[in-house]
Amino acid sequence: MLEDSVEDLYDRAPCGYLSTLLDGEIAKVNSTLLDWLGYRREELVGRRYLVDLLTVGGKLYHETHYAPMLRMHGQAREIALDLVAADGQRLPVLVTAQVKNGSDGQQQLIRLTVFDARERRSYERELVRARQEAERDREQHRRLTEALRRTLLPPTLPSLPGLEVAAHYRAANSDEVGGDFYDVYPLCGGDRLGFFVGDVSGRGPAAAELTSVARYALRGAAITESGPSAALGRLNEVLRGQRDGVPEFCTAVVGVLRPVDDGFALALASGGHPPALVVRADGAVEVLHTPGAQLVGLLAAPRFTRRTARLAVGDVLVLHTDGLGDDLLDGVRPGSARDVVDELAERLAGSGGKDDAAVLAFGVGPA
Repeated sequence: MLEDSVEDLYDRAPCGYLSTLLDGEIAKVNSTLLDWLGYRREELVGRRYLVDLLTVGGKLYHETHYAPMLRMHGQAREIALDLVAADGQRLPVLVTAQVKNGSDGQQQLIRLTVFDARERRSYERELVRARQEAERDREQHRRLTEALRRTLLPPTLPSLPGLEVAAHYRAANSDEVGGDFYDVYPLCGGDRLGFFVGDVSGRGPAAAELTSVARYALRGAAITESGPSAALGRLNEVLRGQRDGVPEFCTAVVGVLRPVDDGFALALASGGHPPALVVRADGAVEVLHTPGAQLVGLLAAPRFTRRTARLAVGDVLVLHTDGLGDDLLDGVRPGSARDVVDELAERLAGSGGKDDAAVLAFGVGPA
């Protein structure tokens, strides 16, 4: 015979068996459970109750969940408990209980199957520990990403008399550094203001590196080159020189603002970047289209499209990356540069967009 008897199968089963009367008095227990707990049979049967083997927390759970569940449904499945062994050590177990009814339908006793959960509990603790470590690593990564992102954006925005400057950056993913960038800087002589807005290809560390290269190349070109188109041409040379078999490119718009009698004169050049907008004081919106402008970094001699405009008192020039779509730009209200940027930032926050977005605005006020 493969098994000596049904009783032997019960007594030496790979799980614990326990039977109690309806009041919890232990009526029967197999050797497996006795071995786990370190008790002799005569120490438990007829002398102890199930609650005597439970921890304080287990006793509370027994009264508030386990016992009511048995009364209402006649069974309880996979209840996680700690049993207290004879030496005071705790044994993590999973308990499944079933009420046995007599021929008259009345409840007679409760049968429990007890599974050793020590390995499972250890595994669960390892999972919790691993999750906590992962959360700490993710938080550290988020902080490093945020610190890197801050280094790629200007800490302050210079201005000129009669010109207000405001900006907003929205990262779509707090765990990654995106490729949107902008900057504002005074030009030689201090009477003009230069700026650029761009979006490099890719995400993560590669995008961060390319963003840094683009920013410093454009800042350097502002000193050495004669205008926005020349600055984009210099950036094109730098990006093509960066290649290691993988194309590196970006869109960008570079511009200069200089004061004139009735406001400010704008000159800009675009390398495949979304067009700038001018929100006029009367609420009209003028789109500064730059048709035919090509990406920066792909071609040896790309075409960059130039555009000029005049900004009067109450006008706001708005530059942005493609994370701010046309649907979010429609109907933007006139106001100060800060007002316009705040409105667009609010629209961005409610859009659920999956791309980074940068907005840079210049508002003309009284000199």
